Amino acid sequence: MKKADDRRAVVLLSGGIDSATTLAIAKAEGYGLFALSFDYHQRHRRELESASMVASALGVFEHLVMTFDLREIGGSALTAGIEVPKQNKELKSNRETIPVTYVPARNTIFLSFALSWAEVLGAGDIFIGANAVDYSGYPDCRPEYLTAFEAMANLATKVSVEGRLRFAIRAPLLSMTKGEIIRKGADLGFDYSLTWSCYDPRPDGKPCGSCDSCLFRAKGFAEAGIKDPLA
Repeated sequence: MKKADDRRAVVLLSGGIDSATTLAIAKAEGYGLFALSFDYHQRHRRELESASMVASALGVFEHLVMTFDLREIGGSALTAGIEVPKQNKELKSNRETIPVTYVPARNTIFLSFALSWAEVLGAGDIFIGANAVDYSGYPDCRPEYLTAFEAMANLATKVSVEGRLRFAIRAPLLSMTKGEIIRKGADLGFDYSLTWSCYDPRPDGKPCGSCDSCLFRAKGFAEAGIKDPLA
């Protein structure tokens, strides 16, 4: 069995561009990687296939997939019978209204699992692909949210209270555009054909091309001057 790097990191991995690039960055920084994905019965569970491929390609020490059903709570187009909004032309940049693809408290749930695993592993760094520039208006992608969660993590864990470990929530993509994120991953040699973005895959398994996530992806590759391998 391989021995993990002394500097361990738990990385949230959905299988999308942002989380995959974040994993590539953590690898480049020399961390021993522990990837954490979630099967929460999301509409776009296809992303879990990509998460598995990305984890394998980047050589993580362990890829843990937690399973639970957020459809029992609902409240989102990704976890309930609510239609995923589609746009036929350009992506709108209205951030005044949080979109229906927001899953209630999702990043709080995910980061809580990551914190629990990180405490067991002795991993002080938790990476998340949150982005506050080209994102879909989610409140749990804002820097003030991540700062607050980090403070909570260091109040609520045995290893922190005992002074043995201090947790840091790492969001290296926070102030980057989607194009900058893709260029960063490309510079690191990452293969974006392994990723998945679409919220509402077509019956033939291909991306819909018109949900917010598909449009952000297309915008990012155009800005980066790189052809999307899934296009």
